[in-house]
Amino acid sequence: MNFLIADTFQKSLGRLTADEQAAVKQAAFDFQLNPKNPGFSYEGLKRAKDKNMWAFRASGDLRIIVHRTPATFTLCYVDHHDKAYDWAERRRIETHPVTGAAQIV
Repeated sequence: MNFLIADTFQKSLGRLTADEQAAVKQAAFDFQLNPKNPGFSYEGLKRAKDKNMWAFRASGDLRIIVHRTPATFTLCYVDHHDKAYDWAERRRIETHPVTGAAQIV
C-alpha cells in the first residue's frame, strides 16, 4: 500500500496549533503502520461526492481525511470534526485530462 500526502493536507496541518499538529503527525504515522487499528474509527463518508473519501480520528475532535483506492491512501486534509467532514463532502479527486496528474476539485 502506498501512502501519499496532498498539498491540501500540509496546508491544513499548518493551520493547527503545535499540540494539534503533534497529535496529527503521530496519528498519521500510526495509521501508516496499521490502518485497521479500531482506535482510528476509520469510516467512509456517506455524504461525500467522492465515495473514496474516508476519515479517521487523530484526536478527540481532529479528523484526517483520506482518499482511499485499492493501491493508495492519500492524506488530503485535517481539521476539527465538522470542518473536516464539510471539506471532504464538497470535494473529489480526479485525473487531470491533459497531464494525468491527480487533482482535488
